[in-house]
Amino acid sequence: MSSMTFGRYTFHETFIHHLDARNKIFLMLILMVGIFFQFNMWSTSLLMSGLYVVLLIIVMLMARINFLNLFKSLSGMWFFIIILMAIYIFVPNNNYYLPTAFSIGQLEVKWDAICQSGYIIMRLVLMLSLTTILTSATKPMDMTYAFEWYMTPLKPIRFPVHEIAMTLSIALRFIPTLLDETERIMKAQASRGIDFNHGGLFKRFGAIIALIIPLFVSALERSEELANAMIVRGYDPKAKRTRYRSLKFSYRDIIAFLIVGGFFALIIYLFVIDTKENPLDLVNIIFRVKGF
Repeated sequence: MSSMTFGRYTFHETFIHHLDARNKIFLMLILMVGIFFQFNMWSTSLLMSGLYVVLLIIVMLMARINFLNLFKSLSGMWFFIIILMAIYIFVPNNNYYLPTAFSIGQLEVKWDAICQSGYIIMRLVLMLSLTTILTSATKPMDMTYAFEWYMTPLKPIRFPVHEIAMTLSIALRFIPTLLDETERIMKAQASRGIDFNHGGLFKRFGAIIALIIPLFVSALERSEELANAMIVRGYDPKAKRTRYRSLKFSYRDIIAFLIVGGFFALIIYLFVIDTKENPLDLVNIIFRVKGF
């Protein structure tokens, strides 16, 4: 748990870390919008996914994010991935046009279903990777200021901007704390003979219950301590506040914006090309050549 990257800020003197938090959030949203583009041809989808993977690898190298820790952060998705693959592969769909990959009894599994499930999983991994990069290279307080800055236009309608920003700040701050607490409880329960890695379904469910209940109690205790500390210090959510540091855009943000803007323009270009009738779908050509 301690090696998990998601929600854990790690400081490095890098180009990514010195970007303005508002710019990083905006660029992340742009890239996520590009991930949801639906292409007609599998070749275009594969090309888009490959471009995203290359971009994320470059950003992670620049931000000095450990790839192994990122994979560990994504390890909790395996159960969801298996369910998603089962839904796409085994649920019949008349819109599939590629040949049958294999059969299980009377059930035919199409290549379309395999490609579609893999593409959806790739989207999820890309989205979580973008979020992990954002949380790993952005201070929680800077992220809070950025969210509050984006919600500033809602203040005239009495929208609780500061309260929501403070809630986000506390939530982001407590993610690493809860991960450390989870690791501590797992070690304590393992010393009492509870096995989290082996056994049947019901045995593992009991082990998870033995982990969740102490973690829930610990989270409530920490939230109560934090609330008491804020009350003692006279915290007033409606008071006008000043900041010790202010967010400022720099030349790095302009460079990052131009790079991501160019990348997003390329995705839009691929989307426009893909909407036109084009017989050169590489995946279909490969299947035809191999005689599937």
